[in-house]
Amino acid sequence: MIEALAAACTDLITDPDLLVSYQRDEADLCDSAPPLAVARPTTTDEVARLVAVAAAHRIPVVPQGARTGLAGGANAGANALVISMTRMNRILGVDPANRTATVQAGVINRALREAAREHGLTYPPDPGSWETSTIGGNVATNAGGMCCVKYGVTAEYVLALTVVLADGEVLRCGRQTAKGVAGYDLARLFVGSEGTLGVITEVTVKLRPQAEPGLTLVAEFPSVAEAGAAVARITAAGLTPSLLELLDGPMVAALEAYRPMGLDTGVGALLLASADTGSKAADDLDRIAACCGSAEVHRATDAEEADALLAARRNAHPALEHLAATTFPGGGGAVVVDDVAVPRSRLVDLIEGIARIGERTGVIVATVGHAGDGNLHPNLIIDRTDPASLAAGRRAFDDIMALGLELGGTVTGEHGVGLLKRDWLERELGPVGLRVHHAVKAALDPAGILNPGKVIAPPVDSPA
Repeated sequence: MIEALAAACTDLITDPDLLVSYQRDEADLCDSAPPLAVARPTTTDEVARLVAVAAAHRIPVVPQGARTGLAGGANAGANALVISMTRMNRILGVDPANRTATVQAGVINRALREAAREHGLTYPPDPGSWETSTIGGNVATNAGGMCCVKYGVTAEYVLALTVVLADGEVLRCGRQTAKGVAGYDLARLFVGSEGTLGVITEVTVKLRPQAEPGLTLVAEFPSVAEAGAAVARITAAGLTPSLLELLDGPMVAALEAYRPMGLDTGVGALLLASADTGSKAADDLDRIAACCGSAEVHRATDAEEADALLAARRNAHPALEHLAATTFPGGGGAVVVDDVAVPRSRLVDLIEGIARIGERTGVIVATVGHAGDGNLHPNLIIDRTDPASLAAGRRAFDDIMALGLELGGTVTGEHGVGLLKRDWLERELGPVGLRVHHAVKAALDPAGILNPGKVIAPPVDSPA
């Protein structure tokens, strides 16, 4: 098998010391193991040859981008072939006339943005890991980000894909045109499929004109519920900020402890809002501020201060890792990143419920999220070396999942299912939805070799 894989791709890693670094993504408490081998192709043809070998030998295939995921979707197993897309990093073309770009799957989100900027265009999807995550990974998880409240998630920008199927055949789906409804929307089927239906190798995306200059404010609230109520008023007023982020008190404290910048650690919550409407931005920000009621509002005085506020928000994950390490200094501190979305009208119910769950289980919960679209990230701080802490963390995690579904929401707004939420997805889908998922998987991957065990468990009678 190794000889056949080496013939298919000249860059094949089998050194055990190197394989360990391709074992997992950034999700904590998800099973993983060093893979059998790691291939680093540079072309779609190489990927096709690798998958054909894997199919012939029934080798599980795990596609990987930058491994920045938070749900275990890129985790390897002991007998798996990892196909790392990091060397497929060429921007194949930017078409300013049609406002599109075509890139290989390993292109970094930031690199695409910079290439688009040269033409006065932008690629809006901005996951928290935009400086390091790949476009292929963003597509595979249908990544969101801070600006999706106004500009939408990855799926809304994907026009066409090149995908290697489970038998090694190459499928090109979607189209280069702005409109098109011929046939099933196969491109949208692969978006968010987390490598379980095919290996995405090339992506054509829509671009937009760059936004006008914007302004930013931060509002301080005595409680998270009051911040959530302000979000509801902003939405009800018909306002569409380019960014509307909520940080609760524990999250603010964690950020200030990690990288001090003068944040008030005594607040119940912060609401960060931006308006990128050029000459109208000041008026739009005034209307947003009015919706914040009696909260103390601070406007960024210049672009540098606004960028500092946004950088603080993007530091949430390393700040939480720092909090875990200092809370449990023995080395067992872990961050379990949750991701739940509810209808905007139920955001306050979700916020208050998360606080009760933290109190009831005794788990430190620091919440940050995209309040403008009802998507919050409650982060659980636990000690992975302490069985009692692990058990409490799992109870809190499950209770938050159950609460999200009870409020009419979903178990993942943008991070994906991976391994972390597979069982909860089944509860969200119901028996009919699960059966349809299995049917699609069986049609495209009958041997079950593509990222097995991720998203949905195979049915009992499956060959996988």
